[in-house]
Amino acid sequence: MNKVCCMLLLVGVMLLSLPAFAQPARPANPPDISGEWRLESDEDPGALGGLGQPPLGDYLGIPFNDAGRMRADTSAESLWGTPEYQCRPHSAPHQWRGLGGVRILKEQDPLSRDIRAYHIQFMRSLDWPVYMDGRPHPPAYAPHSWTGFSTGEWVGNTLKITTTHLKDGYIRRGGPQSSDMYTETDYVTRHGEVLTIVTVTDDPIYLDEPYVQSTTYVYDINGSTAVETCNASSFAENGGTDRHHVPHFLPGQNTALTEWLKIEDWVPEAPTRGGVKTDYPEYRSTTVFKGSVNVNALVVPSSKSAVLPDKRIADQAPKDGEVHILPVQDNIYMLVADGTNITASVGPQGVLLVNTGPAQITDKLQAAVNQLATAVEAAAATNKCSGVNCPGTFGWSSAFMNTFISSPTPPKPLRYIINTSDAADQIGGNEKFATSGFFPRGGGLGAATGVGRTATVIAHENVLNRVSAKGSTTPEKAWPTDTYFDEFFKLPEYFNGEAVIVYHEPAANTDGDSIVFFRHSEVISAGNIFSTVSYPIIDLQKGGSIQGVIDGLNHILDLAVAEYRGQGGTWIIPSHGRLSDTADVASYRNMVTMIRDRLQDSIKKGMTLDQVKAAKLTMDFDGRYGSKAGPWTTDMFIEAAYKSLKEKK
Repeated sequence: MNKVCCMLLLVGVMLLSLPAFAQPARPANPPDISGEWRLESDEDPGALGGLGQPPLGDYLGIPFNDAGRMRADTSAESLWGTPEYQCRPHSAPHQWRGLGGVRILKEQDPLSRDIRAYHIQFMRSLDWPVYMDGRPHPPAYAPHSWTGFSTGEWVGNTLKITTTHLKDGYIRRGGPQSSDMYTETDYVTRHGEVLTIVTVTDDPIYLDEPYVQSTTYVYDINGSTAVETCNASSFAENGGTDRHHVPHFLPGQNTALTEWLKIEDWVPEAPTRGGVKTDYPEYRSTTVFKGSVNVNALVVPSSKSAVLPDKRIADQAPKDGEVHILPVQDNIYMLVADGTNITASVGPQGVLLVNTGPAQITDKLQAAVNQLATAVEAAAATNKCSGVNCPGTFGWSSAFMNTFISSPTPPKPLRYIINTSDAADQIGGNEKFATSGFFPRGGGLGAATGVGRTATVIAHENVLNRVSAKGSTTPEKAWPTDTYFDEFFKLPEYFNGEAVIVYHEPAANTDGDSIVFFRHSEVISAGNIFSTVSYPIIDLQKGGSIQGVIDGLNHILDLAVAEYRGQGGTWIIPSHGRLSDTADVASYRNMVTMIRDRLQDSIKKGMTLDQVKAAKLTMDFDGRYGSKAGPWTTDMFIEAAYKSLKEKK
């Protein structure tokens, strides 16, 4: 008996000593969660699916910080009538609670029959794959989507789903917003015919602690998950004629936030504003409920976010002294060079670069471009032909064996560089890259000499004016060789199978900014007009303005087309940050537009710059795009935007 007890004790100690990820073991036969499920939940009556939605201003139970509350107060539901929002699916935190039920499908390995992925489908959503094969999450500079990137693991009889790379949206209807920096964790458990989902939304930008919700579904053998038809147009549906209009409320001017309390008059107003303290029982001891404890003095055992926002944002533009390559679409690649994005078109006609990155990374960037060109156009491959009937001018494969398997034709060299501005981190490699370019014309050119011996460098004429001005330190070999002064410039012929068009964006970051549209690949290189890691740079000395930035962003949205449900399609490469699409640009445009309107309102009221800064008019976006230090701070952005509007007035 004593031996048995000792053995049991030893086993217990061994189990306790196992690392956390090894407990509990995956069940031999996990519960089958596939099928059609009907939403049937009593957790929040009146706030689920067909039972209705939360009223405007109802933030009960949401652990908002001040930024999250301001973001919710200033958001307008009519935003969903704008062209870029009409087809958007529900945001991830709300999907389980949307109307229409859910369908869960299994994707199996055809031989082992192991489940490789679950596919979760709602009425207003895209397919949501949950990968079960152990693959890693993408890098931070990879694109975000409505369903994000999800991996799953069984913890006992519960499926734990971890989702990153999510777009911004809403935590729930009625105003509460989410940033695009959150992680969502879903715990899916089946109890007979009942499916329980516990959703944890960890958004460090807008929440003081993770927001937890539970939702219940019932198995429905006769159910069928419908698909909501998208009938969007290129015009706003909110009655206006301006397709670029961004509906929102100015801070303090949303008078409808407490309308619902006229009916639910038994609810005190204070807790409806949300906040981490309102989530805990101790809150009832405060003066809000005629208790003795002052709310400001109340201490609650709140948790903290597991997401480090500064790191997550910085990882989208890693300043690590390295070059990272991300394939985009067709001929186009995004190269992240020490935090700055370079766009590369690589194909049979050679290489075209949009910008050349910071000077200190040029050697590594050149090596990366050469490796990419070789991999795309000159990679060795297995021989796939033998005999005299092989296709090609020199077709008998055995005579040319090594040209396939070991020494293929070298890739064509760099032909074009397009500079979107004269920013140091966009032209820093011009000299070395331009002199490495080579595209001579055969047959002689008469009296012309040197043509094609370097890459052609294209930019707006204001870029050349600046880099060649007296006092400029930019070497002559780094200057643009071809400039344009009109609203656009296009290459005279297809390059790598497509038209390449350069558009001028006047008075944006500067007066010389351009964007580049690769018309067949459906990729736009946005330059400094768009960044996912900071507020837009506005250089007043060089003719920049906040309105010009907004106009440039709207131009991108006019050119771009989403593939489906407001995502994908035309990809946009920002100057810094992750690969994006129309939805991301629209969110950024909305942010800049809202700040412009707030600043214009403050100018109309006669507020000084110091008063504007003290009013914290950008508080709801500072945690996402702001900075207290570095080359472009929040104060610098506010000052530049304020002055550009003041001067315009």
